[in-house]
Amino acid sequence: MSKAADTSRRTVLAAAAATVAAAAAGASPASAASRGRHPGHGRPGRPGARAALVDYHGWSTASDWRAGTGDGTRVTAGARPGVTIAAPVGSTDYTDPHTGTTATWEYATWASPEHRLTVPATEAIASWNADTPAGTWVQIELGGTYSDGTATPWYVMGRWAAGDGDIRRTSVDDQSDDRSSVSTDTFSIDDADSGLRLAAYRLRLTLYRKPGGGASPTVWRAGAMGSDVPARFEVPASTPGLARELDVPRYSQDVHSGQYPEYDGGGEAWCSPTSSEMIIEYWGRGPSAEQLSWVDPSYADPSVCHAARYTYDYQYEGCGNWPFNAAYAATYQGLQGVVTRLGSLNDAERLVGAGIPVITSQSFLKEELPGAGYGTSGHLMTVIGFTAEGDVIANDPASSDDDAVRHVYDRRSWENIWLRTQRHDADGNVVSGTGGVCYLYFPVEPTEEQRAALRAVGVV
Repeated sequence: MSKAADTSRRTVLAAAAATVAAAAAGASPASAASRGRHPGHGRPGRPGARAALVDYHGWSTASDWRAGTGDGTRVTAGARPGVTIAAPVGSTDYTDPHTGTTATWEYATWASPEHRLTVPATEAIASWNADTPAGTWVQIELGGTYSDGTATPWYVMGRWAAGDGDIRRTSVDDQSDDRSSVSTDTFSIDDADSGLRLAAYRLRLTLYRKPGGGASPTVWRAGAMGSDVPARFEVPASTPGLARELDVPRYSQDVHSGQYPEYDGGGEAWCSPTSSEMIIEYWGRGPSAEQLSWVDPSYADPSVCHAARYTYDYQYEGCGNWPFNAAYAATYQGLQGVVTRLGSLNDAERLVGAGIPVITSQSFLKEELPGAGYGTSGHLMTVIGFTAEGDVIANDPASSDDDAVRHVYDRRSWENIWLRTQRHDADGNVVSGTGGVCYLYFPVEPTEEQRAALRAVGVV
């Protein structure tokens, strides 16, 4: 959570998106350019509102993998099909920008079929689930076709490993063709008012391993969410439809303030991994005592420290990379994770009703969310239930200690700050809203009720 925007790490995309937002709102681009990304936090995101304006598509079944084009890969069998290296097709040297170390890696590739978006998109966010044993890693790219029929570049959406002994997991800055750009984890059309959209895309996976190594990475799920929603300060109110609360562990980010500065120092920087860890442990998973042996034994809730380390993006210099959090959750046996957008609190109710909590991203002034006691330019919390009156029950990690994490927030206030795409900051400038972004973590083998709820929000 950020209580004051850090404009020093503003990206090309943030500035371009600010210009679009300002034009839509009648504000000057300079005043809107305060929309920035604070390291490690849930960041503002532009679009995303109604489910009809969001299209998530994923590849995760054996038939999905066979439908793609592999070069040196094979499809693995079992309860969690995926693609892995069969015979490398080449080798390359990679110099890790965060360590300066150059190493040789052999590789194979897999490319998805083209997915034509039902929602020609201004934004797209890829997410993936993979197993990367020591000596392996993966790169995920997105390439597509614009609505005018021309092609985008292949954009790197992440270089990822579950561990940090071989490479430093990283996003890649400064990717653009002057029509679209990538900001950390998000592809975006630079000028949405031009009418240009992303009409279709493919994902390309490159699987790396040490030459002659016995281990290979396996990708179990790869997908992307595209969306296109008009700018808005207010969203329609939904009608309450569920009273239920899930029994989710409670962890505070604030008790970690100052811990592990190499992973952005805990406290307000750790809202995303803290939220992720709550939901991972809700599903009965989590790091072993051996995995936690590196954590200072005097620190409370060591699993939160572990989540921060293993979601940390060395380029972004924070733990708030959305797909890195979903990928971390999926390293635990029987869990998968995706990044998408929902259209209303009724979508969240459907998921909670099926036993699936929702990790949400939102930004707001202190007075816009009564009872929170803070304002933020971007923050992650978990929706774990709804009261009989329809108010939101959230495990909010921005709390003084674990016992204080459970909050009940006014439904109308909470829904608007989560789903809007524009808002005013404390100085009256037009800045971005978070637009319904969420992480969904759920079993590899969901129940029929869970499967139906996921299908209803477009995650299949």
